[in-house]
Amino acid sequence: MTQENGKTYLFESMPIPRAVAQLSIPMVVTSLVMVIYNLADTFFVGMLNDPVQNAAVTLVYPVMLAFNAVNNLFGVGTSSMMSRSLGRGDYDMVRTSSAFGFYGAVFSGLLFAVLCTLFRSPLMVILGTDDTTWEATSRYMFWTVTCGAMPAILNVVQGQMVRSEGASVHASIGTMSGCLLNILLDPIFILPWGLNMGAAGAGLATFISNCVACGYFFALSCVKRGKTFVCLDIRRLGKLNKDVVLGILGVGIPASIQNLLNVLGSTILNNFTAVYGAVAVASMGVAQKINMLPMQIALGFSQGIMPLVSYNYASGNHKRMKNSILFSMGIILPTMLAVTVLYWISAPTLIRLFMDNPEIISYGSAFLRGMCLAMVFMCTDFLAVGVFASLGMGKFSLLFAILRKVVLEIPLLFLMNKLFPLYGLPYAQVIAEFLLAIAAVAMLLRIFRKGASAQA
Repeated sequence: MTQENGKTYLFESMPIPRAVAQLSIPMVVTSLVMVIYNLADTFFVGMLNDPVQNAAVTLVYPVMLAFNAVNNLFGVGTSSMMSRSLGRGDYDMVRTSSAFGFYGAVFSGLLFAVLCTLFRSPLMVILGTDDTTWEATSRYMFWTVTCGAMPAILNVVQGQMVRSEGASVHASIGTMSGCLLNILLDPIFILPWGLNMGAAGAGLATFISNCVACGYFFALSCVKRGKTFVCLDIRRLGKLNKDVVLGILGVGIPASIQNLLNVLGSTILNNFTAVYGAVAVASMGVAQKINMLPMQIALGFSQGIMPLVSYNYASGNHKRMKNSILFSMGIILPTMLAVTVLYWISAPTLIRLFMDNPEIISYGSAFLRGMCLAMVFMCTDFLAVGVFASLGMGKFSLLFAILRKVVLEIPLLFLMNKLFPLYGLPYAQVIAEFLLAIAAVAMLLRIFRKGASAQA
C-alpha cells in the first residue's frame, strides 16, 4: 500500500466512530497526561505547604499560556494547511507547509525567550508579582521561559504536524514521553529530600522533559524519512509561496490572537486576585489547574478530529464532515455535564488533595465551583473554533476570540469583581462561555446548511 493510500482509508472510508476514536483518543490521552503533569507541579510544590511557592507557579501561568499563541500560530495553522492539502492531494504543499511551521516555531521560540528575559522585571510587575513572591517567581520563570520557551513550543508544534497526517499515536507518544518524565523528576527537584529547589525545581523538570519530547520527534523524523509528509529540510523554505504562507497564517494568526487574549484575561484575573494576598493567588491557581483536567479533555477531543474535518471539507465530502462533528458533540457534551456535577459536589476534597490548608480549601472550593459551570459551554466553543480552523475560516476564529475576551470575559471580570469582590471572578467565564456557545451553535448550523447545499 502506498503512503498516500494508507492515509486516505482513515480519512475517507473508515467508519466515523472508529476514525474519530483513532484520531481523538490518543489526543485525549495526551491531554490528560499533560494536565496530570501540570497538576504534578502544583501537587509537589503544594507539598511544601508554602503559598509563596504555589503563587510563583500561578503568576507565571499567563506566560506559559502565551506559549500557546506561538503553538497555535505554527501548530494549528500548519496542521490545518497540511490536512487540507492532503485532502486535495497536493503532497508537495504538505511538505513545504511542515518545513515552514517547524522553522517558524524554532525562530519564534528563541525570540520569545530573549524578549521575556530582556524585559523580565516589567513583565513580572505586570503579572502581579510583589516583594513576597518576586524571588520564587523569578527562579521558576528562568527555567520555564528563558531556557524552556523554545523546546516547549517546538514540542507542541511537532506533535500537531505529526497528527495532521493521521499519526495520532506517534504524536501522543512524543508529547507523553516528556510529560511522564516531568512527573518523575518533579519530586526529585522540588522536595526537601531531593534537590529542594521548590518552584524552580518544577521549572527545571519541565525544561528537561520538553527537551526529551523534542528529541523523540527528531528521532521519529529520521526513522520515518520517506514515509512521512512531515519535512524538516530547510531547503523546502525556498519553495514557499503566497498560498502556503497565507494558508498557514490565515488560520494560525487568529488562533494565536485568541491565546494572547487568554493571557490578557488570565493576567487581569491574577491581578484582581493578588490584592487578596498569596493565599488567594495560590487558591485560584490550584482551582485553575484542577479545572484544566476536563477542559483539556474537551480541547484534545476537538483538536483530535481536526484532520478528519479538514480532509473531508477539502475533498468535498461535507456529509462525512458533518457527521464527524455531530458524533463528537454527542460524546463530549454529556461527558462534560457529568464532570460538572462531580466537581461541584467534590470541590473541597479536590482542593485538599493539593494543599491541606483551611484557607486555601475555602477559597479554592468557591473558585472551582464557579469555574466548573462553564464546562459544557466551553467545550461547545472549543469544538466550533476547531471546526473553523479545520476549514480555514480564520476570520471566524478571530471573531470568536474577540467576542470571548474583549467583548465578554474581560469586561465581566471588572463587573463581577465590583459586584462580588473576589468570589465573583470565576463566574465571568461562565457567562461569557454561555453567550459564546449560543453563537457557536448558530455558526455550526450555518456551516452544515452550506455544506448540504454544496453537496446537493
